[in-house]
Amino acid sequence: MSSTILLSCENIVVSFGSFQAVKECSFVVKKGSITGLVGPNGAGKTTMFNTIAGAIRPRSGRIVYKGEDITGYAPDRRFHKGLVRTFQIPHEFHHLSVLENLMVVAPSQPGESLLLNWTGAARVRNKEAETREKAWNALEFLELTHIAHQRAGQISGGQKKLLELGRTIMTDAELVLLDEPAAGVNRTLLRKLEGKIEYLNRERGYTFILIEHDMEMIERLCDPVICMADGEVLIEGDFATVRTDPRVLEAYLGETQGAHA
Repeated sequence: MSSTILLSCENIVVSFGSFQAVKECSFVVKKGSITGLVGPNGAGKTTMFNTIAGAIRPRSGRIVYKGEDITGYAPDRRFHKGLVRTFQIPHEFHHLSVLENLMVVAPSQPGESLLLNWTGAARVRNKEAETREKAWNALEFLELTHIAHQRAGQISGGQKKLLELGRTIMTDAELVLLDEPAAGVNRTLLRKLEGKIEYLNRERGYTFILIEHDMEMIERLCDPVICMADGEVLIEGDFATVRTDPRVLEAYLGETQGAHA
């Protein structure tokens, strides 16, 4: 893993009225890592994700990505810089096919310009063919070609999670925020999903931050692991260190030393 810091969250504070959801939260994500973000419900994990992705503006603090302060950047500007997120509940286009769901994500398509559709039709056709080929390659990688022409709203929850991952491939992302990829996914598809994440990290250089309650997935994929509770970072370290820390065990109500955090 590289020692280069790709993302730095510096003293982030997020408030909703009088409620402070994130309190002076700071951590870094190193390039080439798969960083796990864990914690009980209400810990502030999703709020941090939304802040990193640009959906929420922090009351104070900075988000620095690739050495650039992006705190004030809109989500689409972050997207075009290679910072992409998925959602716990997949956001597919229900009535488009699985293949079309991947094609619409590709950035900078000339067909989006009304003028170019009239004056640069050949350019538009060539780019569409290139995008279709890239989308098909992504489906082959995800082992989803058998449902390529099926409506995305009709596929299983696990397949939708793979499709969400495929959409990040279409963007050539550098940093991917994965929001509970294991939620609603059966064990067989989950192992496949883990393998795809590992491959993208190892072979294509993707950096991931993973929010997840499935501790087996966190243990298999993530180093380091950051545990949040009550809007703050409790501890950061490898999985074994974090899982056995007394503060972490206390944060997960009802947990015991022998249970999963």
